[in-house]
Amino acid sequence: MRFLHDRVPDQDLTYSDVFLVPNRSQVGSRLDVDLTTADGTGTTIPLVAANMTAVSGRRMAETLARCGGLAIIPQDIPPDVVTDVIAWVKERHAVYDTPLTMPPDGTVGEAYNLLPKRGHGAVFVVEDGRAIGVVTEADCQDVDRFTQLHSVMSREVLTLPDGVAAEDAFNQLHDGRHRLAPVVGTDGRIVGILTRERALRATLYAPALDDAGRMRIGTAVGINGDVEGKAKALLAAGTDVLVVDTAHGHQERMLDVLRRVRSLDPQVPVVAGNVVTAEGVSDLVAAGADIVKVGVGPGAMCTTRMMTGVGRPQFSSVLECARRARELGVHVWADGGVRHPRDVALALAAGADNVMIGSWFAGTYESPGDVLRDGEGRMYKESFGMASARAVRLRTAEDSAFERARKGIFEEGVSQARMYLEPSRPSVEDLVDTIVAGVRSSFTYVGAGTIEEFRERAVVGVQSASGYTEGMPVDVSW
Repeated sequence: MRFLHDRVPDQDLTYSDVFLVPNRSQVGSRLDVDLTTADGTGTTIPLVAANMTAVSGRRMAETLARCGGLAIIPQDIPPDVVTDVIAWVKERHAVYDTPLTMPPDGTVGEAYNLLPKRGHGAVFVVEDGRAIGVVTEADCQDVDRFTQLHSVMSREVLTLPDGVAAEDAFNQLHDGRHRLAPVVGTDGRIVGILTRERALRATLYAPALDDAGRMRIGTAVGINGDVEGKAKALLAAGTDVLVVDTAHGHQERMLDVLRRVRSLDPQVPVVAGNVVTAEGVSDLVAAGADIVKVGVGPGAMCTTRMMTGVGRPQFSSVLECARRARELGVHVWADGGVRHPRDVALALAAGADNVMIGSWFAGTYESPGDVLRDGEGRMYKESFGMASARAVRLRTAEDSAFERARKGIFEEGVSQARMYLEPSRPSVEDLVDTIVAGVRSSFTYVGAGTIEEFRERAVVGVQSASGYTEGMPVDVSW
């Protein structure tokens, strides 16, 4: 990457401060772009769901891996629970979505609460593992919540055979005017779900799979407590990436923990952070990091900069850290500050191999937590920072009341925020479509077919606040 007219700015820059300049391009289509990363994580799109309690759980991990990304299970989750999550994700199908099923005597109220757990928006009524009906949100409206499902379900259920080609599945759904259908084995039992959109996505995305053909998942550990014991348990459980994570990664405690984790000889990439300087990258790599996580203070739930004055604009952080990482033969993840697809493209131009997304993904069906509704009926989920009072309470649940109270006084992060689900894009897959479409277009403008080519060819200019505003669409007349 180089700056326009080779004018390197004196000040540090955020994503909003810069723009990409179009180049002469031989890349004729978005579909000619390969977004496979080279950091050893196995991702085929450069997106990682952050290790935040309100963001990454089993549904997020499964769904994102199916599109080629990766989710990192937070460090606050007990190791035995994380072990179960890893096993569960590894058992999911790489193409079909996981079905929501209930018996015929299940109630409308139970189904209504279950529907927002999946982007496909349907519960299949099953007997002996075979679908006999389907229930959607429309079937549950204006119906007594204790009504049994066999009274409201649609009995017209199209089924697709296991192994069906994606295009054939789409055509059958389209021609039959069905939005989705269960995929069934030779015994008639449901093995998954295909919607029209999922069938299309199966032709556009390559899932992130391990050597055994199972979906990939990452996990995190902190730097306090029995880190070695937890790391051993996660590695034994089959994690594909191990993240050693703390807000201030350039500290002696982190370096000591990282050395001890590296002494375990993990056969998976070890990620460590967060830092914002070349010196921080050098020290983490010397201690054993394969990938360095970059970002202090840019997250939507983070109040670090306002509370402490500490941090650094994210674009410049990624640019400096990525340059040092390349010198050392390692990689960086850009963590935080992403609010638009353009930000992902700019992080890649600055040198990131993967881009972590937190709060943006919190407002989706697949994030942990229940869907809530505000006074106007709009759906949202609660999100919170991992250094907030709420997160500290969860992290210190086993401490004494006195110790919990002491630690709760010091917080850096929003404890409660509403992340609204976009009605037209309520699933994380919908957001992935939007992000990947934007990033692929960026590559065609720059004339790059791969992330490495994009990084080499990108030309970045610096803009004023009004220049940034000029690029925003206008959805009403002025």
